[in-house]
Amino acid sequence: MKADAPANDHEDAHGHVAVDVSTLDAELIEGPSQATADIAEYALWLGDDSLVLAQQLGAWISRAPELEEDVALGNVALDLIGHARSLLHYAGTATDRSEDDLAYWRTEPDFRSLHIVEQPNGDFAHTIARQFIVSHYLFELYSRLRASADATLAAIAAKAVKEVDYHRDHSTQWVLRLAQGTDESRHRMITALSDLWPYVEEIFRDDTLIDRLEGIAVRPSSLRPAFDAAIAPVLAEAELEIPRGFVASGGGRTGNHSEHLAFLLAEMQVLTRAHPGASW
Repeated sequence: MKADAPANDHEDAHGHVAVDVSTLDAELIEGPSQATADIAEYALWLGDDSLVLAQQLGAWISRAPELEEDVALGNVALDLIGHARSLLHYAGTATDRSEDDLAYWRTEPDFRSLHIVEQPNGDFAHTIARQFIVSHYLFELYSRLRASADATLAAIAAKAVKEVDYHRDHSTQWVLRLAQGTDESRHRMITALSDLWPYVEEIFRDDTLIDRLEGIAVRPSSLRPAFDAAIAPVLAEAELEIPRGFVASGGGRTGNHSEHLAFLLAEMQVLTRAHPGASW
């Protein structure tokens, strides 16, 4: 978007600033011009996960336990926004909608995010536990998606996997630090894992959409062994056990969300909906 030029020098006393539309990454230029309906739905799955999680992490800015962590969580959120933009842009080619249309003008049932990314930040340990689970999943997902027969999804994954590798390491270090720290930090880490683990199973649940995208999408259930193998040594070093108990019903991939998503979307979408079509 670009601001209109000032009418005279007096109006430009503080200098004229133009904000142009930023160009999306090359993978969206070099790939197919239009996604099929099924590929668009799959791109929404992944794009919505990243968008919702980025919105959650952004709430930590100026509230993290230390200044360096403010910057770290902000950078992770920006990476996820970049992934969301690429994926939502590609999804939008199927229906002639932009990534902004999909982010700001869909209602709750139209989102396809997993329940785990919708869970509140809670305390810092809850945020780290959620990030630990999701970043390990995303690393396995994007590692496999690089071999997708869809060139655009493969290119997005090739870039994203490098960034989520850092996210994975960052969360791992904090899991160890909290679990091996004070009695209080350990208690909070154990509680966080217990609260979030019921949402893990939904991550790896297959859907008929995946059957229709053989060779293009990654089958979620196929990622579970690698995910389990990756987190096991971390939990062992931290002397943490995988929680046992109930399994959440899930349903985010079909638009059935947790009670938390509506509040998050209301905050995220309020400015666009209050001033539709505004530019600056």
